[in-house]
Amino acid sequence: MTARVTAVRLRGPDDTREHLDTRGYSVVEQVVALGRAERADWRTARLALTATIPVREIETKGHWSDIAVVAVLTEGATNARTVARLAPSAGGDREWTGEIELDRDDHLDRASLAVHVVATVGGVEGRIIASTDQEWLIDVTADAPLRDRELDVSKVSFARGAEWLRSFRDAPWIVDTAGRMPTVRLNSDFEGLAALVEGQGSKVESVVGEMLLAQMCADVWTAVFHTAIGDLEIEDDGTPLLPPDWRGAVLREMLPDIVPGRSVEDALREVHTRRTGEGSWTDLQPRIQYAAARRAEVPKALAGTVRDIERLNQETHT
Repeated sequence: MTARVTAVRLRGPDDTREHLDTRGYSVVEQVVALGRAERADWRTARLALTATIPVREIETKGHWSDIAVVAVLTEGATNARTVARLAPSAGGDREWTGEIELDRDDHLDRASLAVHVVATVGGVEGRIIASTDQEWLIDVTADAPLRDRELDVSKVSFARGAEWLRSFRDAPWIVDTAGRMPTVRLNSDFEGLAALVEGQGSKVESVVGEMLLAQMCADVWTAVFHTAIGDLEIEDDGTPLLPPDWRGAVLREMLPDIVPGRSVEDALREVHTRRTGEGSWTDLQPRIQYAAARRAEVPKALAGTVRDIERLNQETHT
């Protein structure tokens, strides 16, 4: 089964609430970085969750009853444990939604978030019959949603590096999806590019760097979407299945923007049908670009860049 964080709301000491920037959590890394919050005095974080359970397998077994889906948030460093029940969504029993709250005073570093399906089995209540393959990490202090706590970006010379990179020598970066997790290869032959991306330099360079990061993030979303949609398991009746790992999480995030107004399963079928030759695959490309830009918050970054440039110009002329 899979689970994803769909929104994070932070509450301060004055009971004011605000949403965490979407760049503060990653469905690919499955990490929430609460250190990215705009206010440092937040007290609780409420995480909205959606879990997809294997309904067909559960119904096939037939001898399980009292089915429930629960989210469990734990941290070994503080021995904290929070449990919340999820409820079936309006569309049926496959997707369950709900919220779980993290109290800042109860957590020190990183908490683990898992989702389980529990049932009565053989007269014994509360038996776990399904769980998420990988737990989400809720990092209380980090400002980047990275599982390994380091940028998943490698700097390499495209002109002098591996042979497969040489044909991309004019590109500032590429997204490599061949490994277990996507990696951004940053072309070190572009003088000054690494410093811009890493936020070094003047105010102007910092502004440009923010825009570059947003565009890089959009490229990552586009690349991982094409990777995910291009390697689907297909049932005997031709129905495409959502992958169980980060690829499935990426598709669930982007498909509602690519085929709006449809369920995730129907949207997946539509996109798969078009990609394999029935229908217009090219017509979907603007929607894919739009979905990637939304997830990377390119419009917000661009608007911020324009404002910052105007402000810097005013400071220069005063």
